[in-house]
Amino acid sequence: MSKVFTITEGLENMGALRTGGQGSVYKGRRYGPIITAVKLLPTPIHTESTDDKNFRNFQNEVEKLKKVNEEPNPNVVKILNSGITESGSFPFIEMEYIDGPDLEDLLKPPHEAIFTIKEIIKLADQLANALSHCHKVSVKHGDIKSNNVKFNIHTGNYVLLDFGLSAMSDDQRRTSIRHAGAIEFMAPEQNEGLMYFQTDVYSYGIILYELIGGQVPFPLNDNGETSRNAVMLAHMEKQVPDVMELRKKNLPAGWTEEKKQHEMQVPAWLLKIVAKCLEKEPENRYANGIELQEVLVYSSISAVNSTDVDDSWNASVLLKENERLQGLLLYYQEAESARGVHVVNPGTETPVVVGKHAVRISKPLFISLIVVLVALTGFSSVMAIKHRKGIYNTFFKSTTPPRDTLSQGSTQARPDSQVKKDTHEETQPVNNDGAASIPPEVDSLADSILRGVKHKSKSDPQFYRDSIKNADTSKLSF
Repeated sequence: MSKVFTITEGLENMGALRTGGQGSVYKGRRYGPIITAVKLLPTPIHTESTDDKNFRNFQNEVEKLKKVNEEPNPNVVKILNSGITESGSFPFIEMEYIDGPDLEDLLKPPHEAIFTIKEIIKLADQLANALSHCHKVSVKHGDIKSNNVKFNIHTGNYVLLDFGLSAMSDDQRRTSIRHAGAIEFMAPEQNEGLMYFQTDVYSYGIILYELIGGQVPFPLNDNGETSRNAVMLAHMEKQVPDVMELRKKNLPAGWTEEKKQHEMQVPAWLLKIVAKCLEKEPENRYANGIELQEVLVYSSISAVNSTDVDDSWNASVLLKENERLQGLLLYYQEAESARGVHVVNPGTETPVVVGKHAVRISKPLFISLIVVLVALTGFSSVMAIKHRKGIYNTFFKSTTPPRDTLSQGSTQARPDSQVKKDTHEETQPVNNDGAASIPPEVDSLADSILRGVKHKSKSDPQFYRDSIKNADTSKLSF
């Protein structure tokens, strides 16, 4: 293939990729298989000297662009080199070549006119990342449009291209925009040649609007001066059309009704971001790409405003879940105390009414609770029977157990050899003086003391005898 002109030593011109009023992009090749993209700027520089104003401005802007690549970013094209062509003395910027279609091509047949919500959010995130990266090093792109965003088929990323407008002086930029700029993506202030960080934010909003609605808010009918002025005036004065109406109109006919219904549910937070980006006054937009990315990330994981209609279901679901858990907790508290449980309908899951709340529990859990309650009831019944039996024995079976007797008027027990058991002995034996030996109630008290001592030491008779000797009989009155 014949060369149109020589770019510079070691860099071969392989033909034009794209031409326009702001310059042309050529496919270049260095020694070997390395392919690059070369941006030629339209204003020639005749002398590579700081005395030349154009060369000085170009050098200043290129120095800014070099900061973009001090920290690599997957969504920003790498700037490899810059200089002046050998023939024609045109300034150029050499960038990495991104293999893949432009965003503009992805919105044309055979592709659909609109993007899916999932792909819109992906591109919104990656393009915001690119803007944030550039604005952190004080580089304004100034020419963000759909054919300056490319899809890298090797990485699956969207990449921001073409920093040519950034490398121009203010006068060059103003002239280039007025006559050859992509007027449909330009902010109102660019009509006067002004460029801020908010200018890039506005163009970012136009791209998202196009992906959602299938067209830009103010399309350019032709490239005539009248049409261009009308579009720029619309950006300055007219209200942005409802993007959801355009999306509904441009829904692909090949989509199913279910998919159409799903794809019309664009998140409210995304629409709010687009609306703020497209504010007429720069101060009403996001201040820069850094703020834009922060809002986008925050909004994608949480609701910007809890009163939004689209997010109201979150609150209602949480309230219902909270009420269910409170009812379940109340049920377990009531079940533990075995009160207030009313079974409505047995089954795999059993509704249980506790107060004003109704919860459902699984059948295994319900059966387990019933078994526990039955066990507790049986245990209580056994203990009650034992208790009643003890009372019965006390009042109706007053058989006197074997016991040792105390000598009259003596505080010491007789020796074991003198202790005799007499089953025919009367209840109240009489001594030689004709007085009762021990009153029944006193005898019972003494007997209980002795029984307690015997129970404590059945295997130690000596301990038993010593305990009798040391027993407290001070309370015994005869």
